Amino acid sequence: MEEDWDTLVLLDACRSDMFFRLCEFSGTFSRRYSKGSTSAEFLAENFGGEQFHDTVYVSANPHTADLADETFHAHEDVYRTDWDDERQTVTPEAMNEAVRAAHESYPHKRIIAHYMQPHYPFLGSLGEEIEHRGYAPDGDFDAVGASIWTQLQTGTADVSRSRVIKAYEENLRLVLEELEPLLQDIDGKVVISADHGNLIGERGWPIPVRMYGHPGRSGARGLIEVPWFEFPYESRRDVTSDAPTEQERDADNDDLEDRLKALGYQ
Repeated sequence: MEEDWDTLVLLDACRSDMFFRLCEFSGTFSRRYSKGSTSAEFLAENFGGEQFHDTVYVSANPHTADLADETFHAHEDVYRTDWDDERQTVTPEAMNEAVRAAHESYPHKRIIAHYMQPHYPFLGSLGEEIEHRGYAPDGDFDAVGASIWTQLQTGTADVSRSRVIKAYEENLRLVLEELEPLLQDIDGKVVISADHGNLIGERGWPIPVRMYGHPGRSGARGLIEVPWFEFPYESRRDVTSDAPTEQERDADNDDLEDRLKALGYQ
C-alpha cells in the first residue's frame, strides 16, 4: 500500500513473464515480489489487521470476505452481486462496470480492482473445450474433480500441459482486452499488478518434480514475482481518508463456499 497509485488493478494468479509478453499497453513495466503465494496469504499479509480508509476495494475474489469491514473505506463485493452462475466466476465485463461505478461513487478514494482472471475457469474458446473445475453450473463440484493444475501435477489430466497453458494465456489476453476501454474512462495514476503468480510446470527444489498452480507458503519465483505496470497519466486523484461507510455485507456462507469451490479454493 506504500506504492504510488490511484487505481491498482490486481490480476489473479498472473505470471510476470507472461504479462510482459502479452501486454500491448504503453507504459512502464517492472516487477514486484508478492507477500503471498495464494490470494488468502496475499490479503492477510497486506491488509490483515490494518486500516486503509482512503481506499475502496472492488473485488471479484471471494477471499476478500475474510477482511474486516473496517479495513477499507468501502468494500464492493462483486463476487456477491455479479457472480456468473454459468461461467462460475466474475467476468471482466462485470468487473469493469463495478470499477467504473466505484470511480464515480468515490471520487476521492484510491481504488483496488481485484479481477479474477487469468485464474481459471478459462473463459476463452480454447479454455471452454477443457473440462476443468470451475464449470459446475449444477453445483456438483465433486463430479468435476480436482483443479486442472492439480490434474497436471498428479498426471491425471486428459489434456496436455501445453494446451492448458494456452488456455491460461487466453484468459490473460481476454482480461487485458477488456481492460483497455476501462483504462480510457478512469482518472489518475493506474497500475496493473497481481496478487500472486502461477506455476506452469517449473521444477521444484530440492525435489525436482514439476509444480503447477499456486500452492501456499511457497517462495517459488513463478509464484511470488508479479508484474508492476504503470500507465502514463495527466492528473491525479485528490485522495482523502474518511471513516468507513456503513455497509451490510451479505453473509450467505453457503453461496460463498460454493464460489470458493468453483475457483478451486476448497
